[in-house]
Amino acid sequence: MPELPEVEITRRGLEPHLTGASIAELIVRERRLRWPVARNLPRVLGGARIMRVERRGKYLLLDCERGWLVMHLGMSGSLRLLPAGSPPGKHDHVDLLLSTGQLVRLTDPRRFGAVFWAGADPLKHPLLAPLAPEPLEPGFSGVWLHTRLGGRSAPVKSLLMASHIVSGVGNIYANEALFSAGIHPCTPGKRLSPSRCARLVEAIRDTLNAAIAAGGSSLRDFVGSDGQPGNFQQHYLVYDRAGEPCLVCGARIKTTRLGQRATYYCAHCQRR
Repeated sequence: MPELPEVEITRRGLEPHLTGASIAELIVRERRLRWPVARNLPRVLGGARIMRVERRGKYLLLDCERGWLVMHLGMSGSLRLLPAGSPPGKHDHVDLLLSTGQLVRLTDPRRFGAVFWAGADPLKHPLLAPLAPEPLEPGFSGVWLHTRLGGRSAPVKSLLMASHIVSGVGNIYANEALFSAGIHPCTPGKRLSPSRCARLVEAIRDTLNAAIAAGGSSLRDFVGSDGQPGNFQQHYLVYDRAGEPCLVCGARIKTTRLGQRATYYCAHCQRR
């Protein structure tokens, strides 16, 4: 958290304000993020014009003419659009000041986010190059998923959270998609047939699109670029509902841990 929907919502909120604006200054108050912010980054960005705002998986990409600025929200981060001169708080680590009189502020209480320069082609950067196809684009299909899961004995839920299998799906939406597809999260990946993989792909797409439409999930710290929380958490089918009745069959939602992450499922609706 934040996952793909939250990053996409942030991108859509920032895009109309950033596109065409120039970067007046980059202010770094805390370099110690997931990876240290490069000391020369303010100089590299100074005066650059933002041509477009893209997303790859959970990474936000800003085309700055002579290269790309890449930002990641980590586990607790958010990017907000504010008037220039807005006083920073304790966890406001990076400000991107714009020629429009606005700023984009990275707030990250746990400091697992990232801000770095990716050069002329961000998709060749070591952090982005291994990413799997985007789950909302045609390259991510039942055939792709079945091929990638073949021979893997790990639980399918853990595999969905691996960025070389699916790009951008984290814990919340893996739980929700597996429920919608009727697949038990502990099912070994290699046991999924082509038809179940196709059904899972559609469930992932439907879940992510529904989350984007609802403004994402606001658990703990996430807000959109306008400071407003999402409300998809009000529509969870299994996530964080342990002990509550299944909305489909009425059985109690169960919980376990896979890869040290909380996992929720209905033993009646989801089959191995």
